[in-house]
Amino acid sequence: MRIIEVVPYDPAWAQLYAAEARLLRLVFAQNLASIHHIGSTVIPGIYAKPVIDILPVVKDLATVDALNPKMEAFGYQPKGEYGIPGRRFFFKGTVEYRTHHVHVFQQGNPEIDRHLDFCAYLQAHSEEAQAYSQLKIELSRQFPHDIDGYIAGKNVLIRELDQKASQWAQEQE
Repeated sequence: MRIIEVVPYDPAWAQLYAAEARLLRLVFAQNLASIHHIGSTVIPGIYAKPVIDILPVVKDLATVDALNPKMEAFGYQPKGEYGIPGRRFFFKGTVEYRTHHVHVFQQGNPEIDRHLDFCAYLQAHSEEAQAYSQLKIELSRQFPHDIDGYIAGKNVLIRELDQKASQWAQEQE
């Protein structure tokens, strides 16, 4: 059974991302356009599930499925689109205890900007980040073994923050 646990920000998460990004650069090789650390573990000062979320941007998503054996050799489980069209999702670890999530998108997919803008917005708006952090703490207590309940509880705030982040990113251009 998966335990929903959120913990204080850990500066080591940046190093864990960097180490895994080096490995993923080898896997995706010439198809890799860019790679990003996303999710709550990239936002200093907030609580997060201790799972490193990584977003590789590839030139051709159609070739990613052929890399499943390489990803499996590095401890990843391929899950296909996993509910988001145009994505390839992998997780590292066990179903109960995951250490990394990899969300692969092809260049031009709007999900890329959504993820990057969300992180940048929360990094620039500490009050919003703290409200998000507090909600995650409360939800982890309310749904300690229910990932669907935990995610559903965040949806309204995430949608609101996504809208603010998108508008803010446009104003930054």
